[in-house]
Amino acid sequence: MATDHFPVLGLRVRTPRLELRPPSLDDLSALADVAARGVHDPAEMPFVVPWTDRPPAVRARSVFQHNLGAYARWTPQDWHLPLVVVHEGAVVGVQDMEAADFGITRRVASGSWLGLGHQGRGIGTEMRAAMLHLAFEGLGAREAASAVMEGNVRSERVSRGLGYRDDGVGVQAVRGRAVRELRFLLTREDWEAHRPDTPVEVSGLAPCLPFFGLGELPE
Repeated sequence: MATDHFPVLGLRVRTPRLELRPPSLDDLSALADVAARGVHDPAEMPFVVPWTDRPPAVRARSVFQHNLGAYARWTPQDWHLPLVVVHEGAVVGVQDMEAADFGITRRVASGSWLGLGHQGRGIGTEMRAAMLHLAFEGLGAREAASAVMEGNVRSERVSRGLGYRDDGVGVQAVRGRAVRELRFLLTREDWEAHRPDTPVEVSGLAPCLPFFGLGELPE
């Protein structure tokens, strides 16, 4: 089985409404279809890299390859964990988490997106909360960073609602113009003070820990 060689593929994070999991090839195909149907108003650009400006077929292919490649490039010192978000049996978006030298820094960063047809129902908050539970409760993180382009009110609201604090402002070149990037940081103490009541269940984590830089990989 694939999990014999790479246990991360067996990781599951569940809430009452959602399941977050490493994607199968079928999941990636479904995620690509969601991206092709649209992620945001074309007049806006919530991402530093404007990948959603591409034609639908190109956008779909890039999503498939980008998320598949994250697992191919994985090392315990530099990992990127994209988890497809499944709601009522359908893939609706992706929640990711990444870190460099996590065993030392205990700091993660995250990003996410949802298909247009699945927004406005609290899924974005619930999937971020599930990821934070994995980070703090499962992996023992001390900090979680996030950033949004100025004007991305929904994402900013999610971060503030979960207890993130302001952590500075940067500037990014997006679509040929300078855009302010609002940075946020959530400490373990603030997460514990603001963690939602929604229950989160993590399964399959124990054999994954060395792959996150927490212990030695088996020889």
